[in-house]
Amino acid sequence: MLDDEFKKLIQYSPHEIYIIDAVSFKYLYVNDGALSSIGYSYDELSSMSVYDINPYLTQEKIIELQNEENKEGKVLNRTIHRRKDGSEYHVQSLIHTIRYQNTDAYVVFDTDISEQVKTEKLLIKQTRLLNHQANHDTLTNLPNRMLFKDRLTQIIKSSTRHKEQFALLFIDLDQFKKINDSLGHHIGDEVLIESASRLGSIIRDEDTLARLGGDEFTIILKDISSVQGASTVAQKIVKIMKEPIKIKGHTLFISSSIGISMFPADATSEDNLIKFADTAMYRAKDEGRDNFQFYSSDMTTQAFERVVMENSLRSAIAQEQFIVYFQPQYETTTETIIGMEALVRWDHPQIGLVPPGKFIPIAEESGLIIEIDRIVMKKAMKQFSQWYKDGYNPGVLSLNLAMKQLNQEDFITTLLNIMNALQFQAKWLELEVTEGQVMDNPDAAISKLKEISNIGIELAIDDFGTGYSSLAYLKKLPLNKLKIDQSFIKDIPEDEDDMAITKAIIALGKSLNLKLIAEGVETQAQRDFLLKNDCTTIQGYFYSRPLPSDEITELLQKN
Repeated sequence: MLDDEFKKLIQYSPHEIYIIDAVSFKYLYVNDGALSSIGYSYDELSSMSVYDINPYLTQEKIIELQNEENKEGKVLNRTIHRRKDGSEYHVQSLIHTIRYQNTDAYVVFDTDISEQVKTEKLLIKQTRLLNHQANHDTLTNLPNRMLFKDRLTQIIKSSTRHKEQFALLFIDLDQFKKINDSLGHHIGDEVLIESASRLGSIIRDEDTLARLGGDEFTIILKDISSVQGASTVAQKIVKIMKEPIKIKGHTLFISSSIGISMFPADATSEDNLIKFADTAMYRAKDEGRDNFQFYSSDMTTQAFERVVMENSLRSAIAQEQFIVYFQPQYETTTETIIGMEALVRWDHPQIGLVPPGKFIPIAEESGLIIEIDRIVMKKAMKQFSQWYKDGYNPGVLSLNLAMKQLNQEDFITTLLNIMNALQFQAKWLELEVTEGQVMDNPDAAISKLKEISNIGIELAIDDFGTGYSSLAYLKKLPLNKLKIDQSFIKDIPEDEDDMAITKAIIALGKSLNLKLIAEGVETQAQRDFLLKNDCTTIQGYFYSRPLPSDEITELLQKN
């Protein structure tokens, strides 16, 4: 009688109770509470397995649960059931191992915890909201002072560990108080929101923009490689903040004063970095506002020199102040010119010729190198075409192009248009890219260089041996030539290591069926060493320095 009573208790219990075969996971028994909750009949469930009503259950999860069984043969688990009508609900399962009708089985007691799960999710959401509110400015939704200081602490630790430098920018809006006082806080708030948006558009995802309060903002520029990187961002901020702000019928004009401190050059502690950036910001205000200042006056001088140089470069591009010099490349066995490398010079109207080392790094960092490369490409190809028309044989024109240029979508179209306009033949052209640039993104470089090679233009790796190239990628590149860097040539024959490296590069080039050229050859001994080791094409002061086109014409007349 007792057994019958227990059977009735189980059968009519409002909780879901299942008995499942331990091997097939099919249902051996289901009580009324389970049938009522799940919506299937007993006959329907008898032909189903646990996978049919547990849509997110996997074999891996079952194995995990089996491994979690304690000594008493039971385990707790949360899962989701899917009813016959397709609706789903959360359940808490208590699972025991048993013997049922002489079969290894599991008895599962399931409790609907949908309301509990809903409450838990609401609590998690509310907790996240409270944490967000505690760490963010309510007006701009930017990190507040507390989160900013935490981020600063973390980046100090990270930068110390990885030996990186970063910049801290302290930004104050000029004349903001006048707007607030004259037009009201509601307009002032809109100005702050717009300012936050503009500042956010300047920085990278990995940087931190925070509002400390009032009209004060800070930016942490992570992993800045140079002072110039920080000054570039500051210059952009000064420019964008001066643009008019239109709010509710008002056109407002504000500017910004920015102070910058550098880690670790200026300080290595959180408090000093903030204090020094703040000090530099007040110096910017003293200098007339609408500018930026570094904590170190030397850095400020360097930064403004760069700004002046970049602005001058933009004018030079607009006025095409760049001229092309050519350095001949000689075949030593015949002592004849077989090609020339085009080298840019800036013919500044006030100071004369500016060597490339003074402006190329700034042009590359600012992206102006793309326009400069195109000016040089057009002028050099025009001169080469003229030499061929005049009956001379200048050989192959080598153009040293930045990967930024090659990665432009319209580069090949532009190149072909120039060639067609000047009747310049593909066999007259060789494009040089540096080893380091190619290895920055070798897969993309391979794709782009193959397009160029298919046109019939030869390709060379410049400065070979100075980077960290992978031979696996090197053999995939559609190369025609390796250019041995002058750093390996300059100490020959005194430096045994340089001679060994140069021999190895020559052997590598030969094994890959590539042409070879050595640059920076200045002495007879260097020339003889290269000739002896089967590198017969050289470029350098031993034969000729870079020359303007009229002097090259005189050389070609003798060639």
